[in-house]
Amino acid sequence: MAALLLTGFTTAAVAADSHKPAASADAAGKDGFQLPPFPADAQVTQTTTVDGRTLKYTVTVGSLPVRDEKGNKTAEVVFTAYTIPGKDRPVTFALNGGPGASSVYLNLGAIGPKKVAFGDAGDSPSDPPVLHDNPGTWLGFTDLVFIDPVGTGFSRALVDDKQATKDFYSTDVDIEYLSRIMYDWLVKNGRMDSRKYYVGESYGGFRGPRITEYLQTRLGVAMSGVTLISPYLDPSAWSNDTVSPLPWMTTLPSIAAAHLEREGKLSAETMAPIIAYTRGEYATTLMKGRSDPAATEAMIKKVTELTGLDPVFVKRSGGRLETQAYLREVYRAEGKLGSRYDSNVTAWDPFPHAPSQRTGDPLLNSIIAPTTSAMVNFVTQTVGWKVAGRYNALSYEVNRLWHEDDDAREGSVSQLRKAVANDPKLRVLIAHGWDDLSCPFMVSVLAVDQMPAMGDPTRVQVKEYPGGHMFYSRADSQAALTRDVKALYGTR
Repeated sequence: MAALLLTGFTTAAVAADSHKPAASADAAGKDGFQLPPFPADAQVTQTTTVDGRTLKYTVTVGSLPVRDEKGNKTAEVVFTAYTIPGKDRPVTFALNGGPGASSVYLNLGAIGPKKVAFGDAGDSPSDPPVLHDNPGTWLGFTDLVFIDPVGTGFSRALVDDKQATKDFYSTDVDIEYLSRIMYDWLVKNGRMDSRKYYVGESYGGFRGPRITEYLQTRLGVAMSGVTLISPYLDPSAWSNDTVSPLPWMTTLPSIAAAHLEREGKLSAETMAPIIAYTRGEYATTLMKGRSDPAATEAMIKKVTELTGLDPVFVKRSGGRLETQAYLREVYRAEGKLGSRYDSNVTAWDPFPHAPSQRTGDPLLNSIIAPTTSAMVNFVTQTVGWKVAGRYNALSYEVNRLWHEDDDAREGSVSQLRKAVANDPKLRVLIAHGWDDLSCPFMVSVLAVDQMPAMGDPTRVQVKEYPGGHMFYSRADSQAALTRDVKALYGTR
């Protein structure tokens, strides 16, 4: 089982256009190539209606520089901020994942004041990208700042690929410059006294604990709360799948959840015994291996019952259900594929007789067009930030150039523990969709259960909701998430 670093795509995808070396205004003419400068920050006033209440807010789209140790500008990071005047307004910084994803998914899908339809069963990439009021926006209780890492959205490196890889496209430098961007935004906008929060999705969830601890201990900025949505929290959970039961324990509950949802029976109550079985008899049977044939036979029968799969397929898999094999098998009779981001979102398989999957993920392929079109229209037409350049909702080029530092495989659980220990008032909500096979909820459940309580054990909570990686595309799940986040912020 390959570990997945991505919020919406895989490294097997074809790379996007390669980046040419660019020069900033600080280094005009370097290598004979220069990008046009970014425009000044642009603003517009809008309104949105939430629960019968009209919110009037300011949208600001602009950029912040990244500079090297000599003061030369090496990149420009674009942000989209939604603010409402008022005393004691918190501010929340939002990042998606990838590496290589812009923040458009949290912005126009989950928590921004406007929303475009994407990521749910039946959505089409050719549907008009119309923005409408988002009933699940967090703007009613916090200002929002969405950040696009270098190489995503309109954000750009001003150095060549080799230098950009060194400066931006690895685990540690990614955390350092993004933390500094948050610091710089706070200083620029006079918000250092505000309560500060972080929300990150997928690899943005990997970033969350690391950014929080880095801000606490290096830049002197303390977060009041952190929300991790479908986080890629512990990559080591997928390692050593030939001996350890852990990789299979993480995916079985999500596959069982997908089966329950197809039967209209998915709930916390129906999932509880499945989780208990996974942590108990299933795990011990896998560890016994061939030493207990009777236990293995009983396990295969139970897994078949929980998943609704062909018993021959389950037996040949040894009760160990590899994600991509499952997503082909479960819909094979229909000639379709399931998505690893929401296993009940499907698309036609264009190569049904191939020995392995030869096309992209069904959900991923459907979301790039609506999110890109909606965000480009919003930034350039509605807000009027007249930028020249391509918008990268998902940058395959960044993903291709990305490399992990030595501790990346350890995930961010250690940094989560440190951040919680550093601040006795810090609260963390980890939110997952039941059907997500890219970042299964069971990984976070197991990781948090191994943490010391450090005072109030409810300071770090894991919550699950119907849906997949982008469970917030479902109205009921989005509403439940918003209620849980309001509790984190101390708002009702």
